[in-house]
Amino acid sequence: MKYYIGADHAGIDIKAYVKELFEKRGHEVIDLGPNTKDRVDYPDFAAKVCENVLKNEGSKGILICGSGIGMSMAANKFDGIRAALCHNEYSAKMAREHNDANVICLGERVSGFGMVEAIVDAWNDSSFAGGRHEGRVEKINAISKIGSCRA
Repeated sequence: MKYYIGADHAGIDIKAYVKELFEKRGHEVIDLGPNTKDRVDYPDFAAKVCENVLKNEGSKGILICGSGIGMSMAANKFDGIRAALCHNEYSAKMAREHNDANVICLGERVSGFGMVEAIVDAWNDSSFAGGRHEGRVEKINAISKIGSCRA
């Protein structure tokens, strides 16, 4: 599996940790920066990751900032991205199984290293369940195309 990873200055330590975890498990991880704790703007890195995920079918993205909130808001502006902010294993598992999340967002100031490992493992080890969830994901995807979701 190919993963694109990015952060802002508040997510550098967790980014390095997650990158190493995924590489040890045999995944290809493309680090889109930054590589220092100098102040940067998270939307720039959310854009880099999301653009690459959209260009490379089957790939996924990992975004980290202080809380994960800003990254998730920026990522979800991209048509075709379903970014999920996850602070625990259950939300990560459900993000994949029910929402087919192709980007996970994490908060370095919210979750410690052990919890982050459990979160990304739950997300990575889960897959989209399909079935009754397919129609819902289609509706999510349609919102960005038509501006609203019609029941």
